Amino acid sequence: MKAISRRGHLAIAGILLASATAHAAPQYPSKPIRVIVPFPAGGGTDIIAREVTTTVARSTGWVFVVENKPGSGGNLGVDAAAKAPADGYTIALGQTSNLAINPSLYERLPYDPLKDLAPISLIASAPLVLVTHVNSPYKTMKDAIQSARAKPGSLNFASPGNGTVAHLGGEQLQGTAKVKFTHVPYKGAAQAVNDLMGGQVDLYMASVPTLLGHIKNNKLRPLAVTSSKRLQDLPQVPTVAESGYPGFETATWFGFVAPAATPKEIVMRLNTEFNKALKSPALASKLNEQGASVLGGTPEAFTALIKQDIGRWAAVIKASGTKLD
Repeated sequence: MKAISRRGHLAIAGILLASATAHAAPQYPSKPIRVIVPFPAGGGTDIIAREVTTTVARSTGWVFVVENKPGSGGNLGVDAAAKAPADGYTIALGQTSNLAINPSLYERLPYDPLKDLAPISLIASAPLVLVTHVNSPYKTMKDAIQSARAKPGSLNFASPGNGTVAHLGGEQLQGTAKVKFTHVPYKGAAQAVNDLMGGQVDLYMASVPTLLGHIKNNKLRPLAVTSSKRLQDLPQVPTVAESGYPGFETATWFGFVAPAATPKEIVMRLNTEFNKALKSPALASKLNEQGASVLGGTPEAFTALIKQDIGRWAAVIKASGTKLD
């Protein structure tokens, strides 16, 4: 047998070292993944984040730690995600408000959705629902509109926060119906719902997942939904279009994002697992029960939607004259 040359020894050693290094490299994820929800616990965004990550955890064994970080229309939570280490261990469930609306609404937004974030996957979309308290004199949306028309500004209209889809959806409704409500912004759904039930505010608009349980428990009276068709879970509730405003439709979408410099292979790994989870009939059923529809798709498609909706909502914001610092 011929002796192996020094060069051969070095080559073999290099191969063995590379093999050992690859074997020693931790598989992603090797620790819990932090999931920032930029709204309080119990709201629509929180419900969707927990349902989806629970489904992924069951199929993969991954560990997700959900952290609610509300404030500033979702800006605080998304900004925290944008500034986190880009290693795949911090993601956020963004939505229409903080990814597509706030760039035009805030004079000094601390992040740029298209430059500072890496879209992972769309998750779901949900229409809004306009509700009032069960002892309210308003039985239909028409009743509320007529009252507001008779006394402009007399009706308080609450939303989960300035710049949310619900806020601007309400602005759209006022513009379409040619009425004026007094807007009362909250920092999420919980306190707004409590005040609505107590009669401190007259009307409230939020995503269907946020309010569906309260509606089904007869704690709130729904007046109209903003979808193009009636919802399977709220068949008795007319659409805004049916209530006298043809063509009116708006919804909010939800999608996971990571810091911009997150490695592409990690983004794609997360995308793959989220899309697998969204094909689960059990998860789809749970989201449908909350009034949300499953979406999914590629990071590129999500990026394109964000760009498109930034333009769309910029026009609504300009028409409403709404601006925030």
